[in-house]
Amino acid sequence: MKSAEKGLIFDIQGYSVHDGPGTRTLIFFSGCPLRCKWCANPEGLSMRVRRMVKTRFCKSCPRRCIAVCPHQAIRPSDGPGPLVVFERPLCLACTSRDCVSVCYTGALQRSGRWYTVDELMTVVRRDSNYWGSEGGISLSGGEPLGQIAFVTQLLHRCSESSITVCVETSGHVPKGNIQAVMPYVQWFFIDVKSMDSERHRAGTGVGNEIILRNIEWIAQSGWKGRLLLRMPVVPGFNDSLENAQATAGFMKHCGLNEINLLPFHRLGASKHEQLGMEYPFNDRHAMKPSDLLPLAAVYRNQGLNCYLGSSTPF
Repeated sequence: MKSAEKGLIFDIQGYSVHDGPGTRTLIFFSGCPLRCKWCANPEGLSMRVRRMVKTRFCKSCPRRCIAVCPHQAIRPSDGPGPLVVFERPLCLACTSRDCVSVCYTGALQRSGRWYTVDELMTVVRRDSNYWGSEGGISLSGGEPLGQIAFVTQLLHRCSESSITVCVETSGHVPKGNIQAVMPYVQWFFIDVKSMDSERHRAGTGVGNEIILRNIEWIAQSGWKGRLLLRMPVVPGFNDSLENAQATAGFMKHCGLNEINLLPFHRLGASKHEQLGMEYPFNDRHAMKPSDLLPLAAVYRNQGLNCYLGSSTPF
């Protein structure tokens, strides 16, 4: 029986080796309850198909996008650089994205596609030929547990085919959403961005209470899978020894012993530009895993396993 449920996916990577054991298919779900200022995937923040503009390719064309725009949101540019200018507030009302269809230089690209469970399972089964014995799927985003009806049906189908599942979640979701997928999930990766709720709110738009409650609940639920905390370390936000000490204390309180520190990078900067969004960290330099050694020492001195960058053992 086919499912009529649909999910909005903004990317699928068929050869992921850092998001769970083995080689995996990494599926990115649109929609996120957080608004992290350093977000690496801003195209996945909203539950809608996005149009991204690569201005360096906007040249040497007849500007057909102007004629097809139903909202008069595109006009010729009067200056050097891109040939057209977008009135982005008007673009927000668009659902057709006709401009993308007529752009042959690659300057305009669509981010996001609605999939049925059957369509996505076709992709998963195709990729499964290349996973090896330890592979499977990993769900990321955005926030995969925000599209819970679709995700639950997808994971039920994966379970029927003995496909292992990793879920990367912000943790800022109803506990019931986590309960719904737990029978099908072998690994949860949950971000802990700051132990100070007000600082967490300043950096992500939400407090940390729901996230911490969900982590504690999973840890004490009797679930047999593996729960790994992750912390994207952002200079000036959560890179203090005090925050590391507080996080280590929380982990010991929950009975957890693994955390993965991820060095800050600027991979989201170009995507912010393509979406017409401001990127607040243009003046920050990317970090190296070795920069995190003082923080790692805090966890290791507490007897906790701390992994740096992509060095997580599976």
